[in-house]
Amino acid sequence: MLQFKIQSDSDIPASKQLFDQIRFAIASRQYPPGHRLPSTRQLATMTGLHRNTISKVYQQLEEAGLVESIAGSGIYVKAQNNEDISFPESPLFTQYPQESQLVYKSLDELLRQGLTLTQAKELFLAVIDWRLRCSAQVIVTVPSRDMGAGELILQELEKALAIPVELVSIEELDQVLAQKESATVVTSRYFIPEAELIASPHATRVFPIDIYDYGKELAMIKELPKDTRLGIVSLSPGIIRVAEILIHSLRGDDLLLITAPASDRRQLLTLARSAQTIMSDPASYELVKEAILTVRDDLIRPPDIFCSEYYIGEKSINLLKRELGLG
Repeated sequence: MLQFKIQSDSDIPASKQLFDQIRFAIASRQYPPGHRLPSTRQLATMTGLHRNTISKVYQQLEEAGLVESIAGSGIYVKAQNNEDISFPESPLFTQYPQESQLVYKSLDELLRQGLTLTQAKELFLAVIDWRLRCSAQVIVTVPSRDMGAGELILQELEKALAIPVELVSIEELDQVLAQKESATVVTSRYFIPEAELIASPHATRVFPIDIYDYGKELAMIKELPKDTRLGIVSLSPGIIRVAEILIHSLRGDDLLLITAPASDRRQLLTLARSAQTIMSDPASYELVKEAILTVRDDLIRPPDIFCSEYYIGEKSINLLKRELGLG
């Protein structure tokens, strides 16, 4: 932030000193078009002037056509005369006006930093080309101890992205990336530091995904009658561990919790015989139904089955699609 100084012993009024300093900052492009000016509180702290005085200076700047006030946002430097933005002839500039402004401001900042237009173009194109190449190959990675979580991510991404997705353990990631020209690595935020450490030397970007919040499922668990035998089935041991913690924090010892990895058929059959309500991830749902059919002769009443719809948060899916250029 520029430092504005007011000389209290000067014959020039303090408001005039501040007005001239801000106008110089705008004229010298230290405050380029689109730049947000400091708040009245920030300037009051910096200069020792009353906020009412600063507000009057901002009003004078606006009357002079140097800045514009955007309600609820702040005071911004206004483009001047030939700096008024005239978008190139492309429907995208009309369709995405705010994004177009962002492109212009980013380019202005690069030029202000000393780059030429040619250099700025090369930077933009290099980054865009790199991202497009990375988008051609998506790799899901998780620790080998919880490949079930990776399988859940892979299944949801293949369905949402409609492109092939490869599952690789973090322990094998370095070897796999060494054989690829480019890729985008996707993993849960739990494993981001480890994945980035491996991917960075290969100039491979890592995209973090957020896990679905399970709000609907937790609300159902809150409403279960006391002493309900609740079964949890998942491909991921990590999900089972987290579920045990969350359910205990919600209900304590009110519920009898039974868990089973989807891959362990013996435990799954035991759970199917005992549980009154079963919750599973999408990948385990069919296995749960099959287990219940297998033990149906042992059951007085079949358990209620609830299948979670997601493992990945919807916002993460949408953001990844945009990052990969898939909409």
